[in-house]
Amino acid sequence: MRMTYVLHIAAGTLSLVCGYLALYSAKGGVVHRRSGTVFVYAMLAMGFAGFTMAAVRDVAPALNIPAALLTAYLVITALTTVRPVERGARSVDIGAMLVALGVGVASLTFAVEAFANGGLRRGMPAFPFVMFGVVAMLAAVGDWRMIRAGVALEGTARLARHLWRMCFALFIAALSFFIGQAQVIPKPIRIRPLLAVPVVLVVVTMLYWLWRVRFRRSLRGIVLGSHRGHPVGQAARSGRGNSRGTQNAQKPQKDAETASGHSRTVLTKL
Repeated sequence: MRMTYVLHIAAGTLSLVCGYLALYSAKGGVVHRRSGTVFVYAMLAMGFAGFTMAAVRDVAPALNIPAALLTAYLVITALTTVRPVERGARSVDIGAMLVALGVGVASLTFAVEAFANGGLRRGMPAFPFVMFGVVAMLAAVGDWRMIRAGVALEGTARLARHLWRMCFALFIAALSFFIGQAQVIPKPIRIRPLLAVPVVLVVVTMLYWLWRVRFRRSLRGIVLGSHRGHPVGQAARSGRGNSRGTQNAQKPQKDAETASGHSRTVLTKL
């Protein structure tokens, strides 16, 4: 169990470092992709260690087990959004949706129990149960809509799904460390408003990118890779629904790049 604890700490530290690096590096660039990949595996390792300690040592299992499952679910589905599995994709999507649904139902049930007992369930406040429950249910609804459509997400919808899931997984890790484990931080800098800054930054950055990608539909400066044989930049242009994007996609230079088999496109203006 000591090794599990060491793994949890090491993986948590690595996930925070790589998570913030991916969050603030050039989107789609080499640093972003590599640090994001390490972040996924570190979060899975941290979640596995946390799940094991919660289940075996009875360390707040009602809170830590759903948190571990939710973070693992979020990073896996965020990764498969931009790197789809070639075989059994529908089964993977359905399985992931069921995990999110289970976490959502369990967490909301615990939240109701907490409210019924004066705001606490076995010493734990209702807020984390509500947060995990609502996020898991919303994610499950998003999975259901994608599965029902029967087609892979493209363009800005695909990027937004990847973005918010990665960011919320990082938010959970940051919240767990800077707020949940504040006692391990040296006392001179153990100032609650100061410790809240890294957590709030994740939320603010996530909202900014969602606004840019989903509402403004601006992919300026983002490096995009191909998705199932189709340049993502072209999909994003067609998803925007204006004639200028279509005309740009048909320029001879773009046709030449596509014909030469380039797997990456840098969008400098959309």
